[in-house]
Amino acid sequence: MSAPLVAVAHGSRDPRSAATIQGLLDVVRSVRPELDVRTAFLELSAPRLGDVLDAVHADGNRRAVIVPLLLGHAYHASVDIPNAAREAERRNPLLRLCTAEVLGPDLRLRQAAWRRLTESGADPYDPELGVVLAGAGSAHDSANRLVSDVAGVWQRHSRWAGAVAAFAAAAEPDVPAALERLRAQGARRFAVGSWFLAPGRLPDRVLERATEHAEHPLLADTMGAAPELAELVIERYEAALAARPGRLAHAT
Repeated sequence: MSAPLVAVAHGSRDPRSAATIQGLLDVVRSVRPELDVRTAFLELSAPRLGDVLDAVHADGNRRAVIVPLLLGHAYHASVDIPNAAREAERRNPLLRLCTAEVLGPDLRLRQAAWRRLTESGADPYDPELGVVLAGAGSAHDSANRLVSDVAGVWQRHSRWAGAVAAFAAAAEPDVPAALERLRAQGARRFAVGSWFLAPGRLPDRVLERATEHAEHPLLADTMGAAPELAELVIERYEAALAARPGRLAHAT
């Protein structure tokens, strides 16, 4: 029997977020129908990760792989998920858990975000277009640097006036500052790319600030149930499973 894939997302009070995560995992199930794919959240949404891991054990499983649906490695990946896994193993001594790597960095994330941006109408050959790639923001510089690196790649592979990262919270620049930077670089029109997996409070904040500080900006959807992400989730699961085939152990 294959180990269940327990996909864990951050969670949000916004019901669109959980629905989007479910949509992504439905794509995973369609690609790998033989897998036992379960949905969990760290906070604000149900079911919580600990409850799902207990249910995995109660169903007779002795091992499982936790796949963080997180775009970068920050506090949730380094602290919250490992703690939840250890607590679940203490409650269920026969259960062995492995935590896969987070989703980013990976080319497929960039591809999914790029596709959403172009679907909004952004033209890679428009020299007067300024593009903001907006992420959540983190106290961990590596997570913020990942967003900035993607914006840099986009700049090099387009004819835009500029492409810069911006953050909804915890990091600089924010969206208004990023728009001003792009204006200084000659941008006359603006688009906002989304470095978010699902809708919620922070993506909404980004869109609100963009529409307040730019006239009719193009607004990309979150990555959502993109086939690239489903492929990436499966790859992270398989890599973690293959790392310690005899006994699953924490990879983080």
